[in-house]
Amino acid sequence: MCGIAGIWDPDLGWVAELRARAAAMTTALAHRGPDGEAVWLDPAAGIALGHRRLAIIDVSPEASQPMRSADGRLTLTYNGEIYNFAELRAELTAAGRRFRTSSDTEVLVEACAAWGVAAAVRRLIGIFAFALWDASERRLTLVRDHFGVKPLYWSRRGSQVLFGSELKALRADAGCRPEIDPAALGDYLTLGYVPAPRTIYRGISKLPPGTILTLSRGETPRFDRYWDAEAEALAGMADPMRLDDAAAAEALDYLLRDVVRAQMVSDVPIGALLSGGIDSSTVTACMQAASPRPIRSFTIGFEHSELDESRHARAVAGALGTAHTELVVERRHVLDLVPSLPDAYDEPFADGSQLPTMLVSALARRDVTVVLSGDGGDELFGGYLRYSWGDRIRRMLAPLPLPLRCAAASAVRAGSALLPARPGALAAKAAEIMALDSPDRIYRRLLEQWPHGWDLVRQGADPRHPLDRPLRIAGFIPRMQMLDTLTYLPDDILTKVDRASMHYGLEARVPLLDPRVFRFAWRLAPKQRVRHGRGKLPLRRVLERYVPRALFERPKQGFGAPIGAWLRGPLREWAGDLLSPARIEAAGILDPVPIAAAWQEHQAGRDRQYRLWTVLMFEAWRDRWDYSQPRAAAMANHEMPLVPA
Repeated sequence: MCGIAGIWDPDLGWVAELRARAAAMTTALAHRGPDGEAVWLDPAAGIALGHRRLAIIDVSPEASQPMRSADGRLTLTYNGEIYNFAELRAELTAAGRRFRTSSDTEVLVEACAAWGVAAAVRRLIGIFAFALWDASERRLTLVRDHFGVKPLYWSRRGSQVLFGSELKALRADAGCRPEIDPAALGDYLTLGYVPAPRTIYRGISKLPPGTILTLSRGETPRFDRYWDAEAEALAGMADPMRLDDAAAAEALDYLLRDVVRAQMVSDVPIGALLSGGIDSSTVTACMQAASPRPIRSFTIGFEHSELDESRHARAVAGALGTAHTELVVERRHVLDLVPSLPDAYDEPFADGSQLPTMLVSALARRDVTVVLSGDGGDELFGGYLRYSWGDRIRRMLAPLPLPLRCAAASAVRAGSALLPARPGALAAKAAEIMALDSPDRIYRRLLEQWPHGWDLVRQGADPRHPLDRPLRIAGFIPRMQMLDTLTYLPDDILTKVDRASMHYGLEARVPLLDPRVFRFAWRLAPKQRVRHGRGKLPLRRVLERYVPRALFERPKQGFGAPIGAWLRGPLREWAGDLLSPARIEAAGILDPVPIAAAWQEHQAGRDRQYRLWTVLMFEAWRDRWDYSQPRAAAMANHEMPLVPA
């Protein structure tokens, strides 16, 4: 794992300026790569590629980046890991290619040189984002992995192209003066994250997962999908395995052990993030089965919280025999961490589980450099409670005419105000859902933080719902699994893990998001993934092979944090200052009236934590990043090794 950045400006004639701008962008990503840094220049072409290194496989200086192909035509700056690099290397060697390192980086650049970018990328199994400069064609290619595990931002203004692993790299360029995009802000307030391809800034985009972007001077940028999650799912559904439950569990167990074993290849210490839930416990079990000695496992707990799963993680670790470490979160941890969230997440991001994810990443980094996590299991195997809950509501409402549902919703909404906080919040959301006229709209409402979040934006946000997109997959739960795979997974879950882990220079790998596991999941019949309101049935059967069922068969909790209680306790003063109506009014971006009402309701006992956290993370981000005046310009003269063209 690393940080990458670069600039291509064919009209930029000053070598010193090109180098200084690329150096500033690269240095802004120092946290992603504490083991080295370099910039490669081709002044005649106006191209500069930067790299911050986190050395994982072949930690020698010879494996440093940016790296050129043996024929000198291609130059690569790359973030990620290619898990099948040994097989690809053997094939390239047999074809006459010679290697000077044992790194996956060299395999990637030589594969692109031998087979072409598109053909090479289709053969990769891994997590990656990279930029490749072709000197003979004067062409820049940007690529992002299948599911969007690794991030890649880019911008084009006239003839100039900027790219980087995080927004802060682009913002560090002296010529970048980004402005907030009201449409993206509306999306963010609705969902708690900014869905791709938008970013919080006008003129800067996220490269979508599974995409190759080709940039040539004077030509329109070309986007090519080398991997399409929905097409892969449809292909799987059209070719079912027709295995019974026991055989499916046997096959999945074999596949996961193979995938996990491949992802445990590392020249530095490796461990597991273990929450005690089904996904992380299954990955940890497969790791321990592949290791001759106890693996390191790490978890976070909360004192006096219904969200605390540390005892479950401890029990699973004991059954598996891992070397387990846990941290119980105290008030001081929360107060110390919250101010750093805008730095770590770089654009507004409001998944409350970002806090425990950062804390467990910091804990793990004390002992290891690489961790495996269980992310992706809910999307692939139907684990979210909202799948079964939404489907149940949909079935109940389907026979009722819409006017009758609207009348019932009004009655439920009025009664919700008389209930205690948690039941009242659930009743209010149920009332909103009852008045909706389609299953897709029901599910979108289940995902929203602020209903119609664009109404809070004073600068004319786009009222089109960010999740309103056509899907070819039929069936309520399969459709919602795919919608999450295309949106919530890359832009919330994987963003959360990447920023939290890389903030501490920790590489996080996600075995459940191997394309082979994805294909397996979608070749199962839907009822083999979710049945009678219980999801992840194949994973449950696999995990039962390693630990007693009693250790994981319990109501799903999720890896969250008690944000609601903290906003009435240790974070109340911080939140109150950021949500001050006078402060929000002075900024002129958001409407302070509904925000103030939500704050008062929450302090009075109504649960408004999700709405408030969304606004708080935007306001904290705005406080940290003066988007009209880019930070990090002072780093322009930073000295770093220069790799000559």
